[in-house]
Amino acid sequence: MLTSISPLGERARGNRWTITATAYVVGSVLGGATVGGLLGLLGDVLLPRDAPVLLLAAVVCLLAALADLAGLLPHGRRQVDEAWLDRYRGWVYGVGYGYQLGLGVVTIVTSAATYAVVALCALTGSLAGGLAVGATFGLVRALPLLGLRTATSPGALHVLAARLERFGAAATRTTAGLLAMASAVLLLGATT
Repeated sequence: MLTSISPLGERARGNRWTITATAYVVGSVLGGATVGGLLGLLGDVLLPRDAPVLLLAAVVCLLAALADLAGLLPHGRRQVDEAWLDRYRGWVYGVGYGYQLGLGVVTIVTSAATYAVVALCALTGSLAGGLAVGATFGLVRALPLLGLRTATSPGALHVLAARLERFGAAATRTTAGLLAMASAVLLLGATT
């Protein structure tokens, strides 16, 4: 789906890629902020005031890293509606697709990091903390789209799509490594 919003595809549909891509990034940040803020508020209500938040966050990150490495991830199978590409203006489906992506769990989930972020938003125990974590998640989820900015011909798009496919396993290992490092840092913070 990501390669559908390329400069080549947008030009073919009579849209400007920069407008669609900007709307996509904004939508993704807003989606992340929405879920993050709501979960932060939920955490504020449900978390005991003396909860060992850093320790819980360390466990969440470690479990997510192990789940990714073991391939034990429950995947959602819902994809965004591709008919929007022909039905709406670029900025409309840009915001819509981005928002759904930023929410994290309403489309295909490819990493346990998504579930970790959901838990971490709640563990912030605050609207502001949840908004910050969620918006950052939404921004990071949207950034791969910007890598398509050079896909202005069918050949260039094919090369970029093949490259994305090749880096899938490495991305999984990198994400698991980052989650494990975050777990170690959080554990260190919890014990000091």
